[in-house]
Amino acid sequence: MPDHVHLVYHPLPDDRGSLYPLEEILGGLKGASAHSVNRMLKRKGAVWQEESYDHVLRSTESLHEAVLYVCHNPVRRGLCSQPEDYPWLWVDFGE
Repeated sequence: MPDHVHLVYHPLPDDRGSLYPLEEILGGLKGASAHSVNRMLKRKGAVWQEESYDHVLRSTESLHEAVLYVCHNPVRRGLCSQPEDYPWLWVDFGE
């Protein structure tokens, strides 16, 4: 999306078997992507908002609904007519 990002994921365990915390995952993604965006735009400064919205999915049904929501978001915004036409959509079910 031009003004926000959706991410549906399942965290991996660290060396101790604990799941990586959301804050650490988002911090890494936001930091690396902000550096890339600023480098490409030849500028400095904040790219992302401090806050984020997160939601824990509790079933495979809600996972399916969340993925469908994310996939159809660019269609609802009028950016494409079908989800697969949106160039920045990537879905990997780990199969």
